Amino acid sequence: MENQSNHQTKHPSLGEGLGRLSPILQVGDILISSDILTEEFCCDLEVCKGVCCIEGDAGAPVTLDEVMEIENRLDDVWNDLSASVQAVIDKQGVAYTDEEGDLVTSIVNGKDCVFTCYDDLKLSDGKTIGHCCLCALEKVARRKAVARSSSAGLLPAGRKNSTLYTLHSTLFVKPISCALYPIREKTFSDGTVALNYHRWDICKCGREKGKALHLPVYQFLKDPLIRRFGEAWYQELCDVANDLRAQGYL
Repeated sequence: MENQSNHQTKHPSLGEGLGRLSPILQVGDILISSDILTEEFCCDLEVCKGVCCIEGDAGAPVTLDEVMEIENRLDDVWNDLSASVQAVIDKQGVAYTDEEGDLVTSIVNGKDCVFTCYDDLKLSDGKTIGHCCLCALEKVARRKAVARSSSAGLLPAGRKNSTLYTLHSTLFVKPISCALYPIREKTFSDGTVALNYHRWDICKCGREKGKALHLPVYQFLKDPLIRRFGEAWYQELCDVANDLRAQGYL
């Protein structure tokens, strides 16, 4: 697909001459819903405590490569999983094909992702969220990253979080579909990739926090978007947003 982003950045499609931003934009070879630029969002774990991991009727979308990565890490997370979860994984594996034909992580009790675990979560501001729903895969990845960086002397005061991100950017932490939420990715039969902003009632607190912080969805998800599509693509996305803002669309 030809890269048309420069043209669309300067002359966004308004549709029907109504002076409104087109609902679909193209950045590089990726189609995005414009509300990824216009809507604001920031996960509020103090309120929701990670409920998105335990609601819904199917697991998180995964690729075959991610299934292999998860299987390679099963021994690391096994002791963090309950006996019922271990039984599900023993029976059907870490993933299955859902009713829509998508490959997703296995679930237990009809809704919980099998890699759900609960623990107290300490935030960067010193606050602690008690009994927060966490991803066992991410929990182990963080533990390993801290141990690795500590042994290498890479954790100077005040730099712990940035060091962890540097390590995580090169390591598998959890399925990209989880990291990208509330953006959902879809690949069409011709290979075209599209990104949509998903609104879920249980994420109302995230929308409220995003508005309070004036934080657009694409900025909140900077790290996972870079992990998925690369630095150059993300910079192009920011350029598109900046141009549209200058034209009064954002």
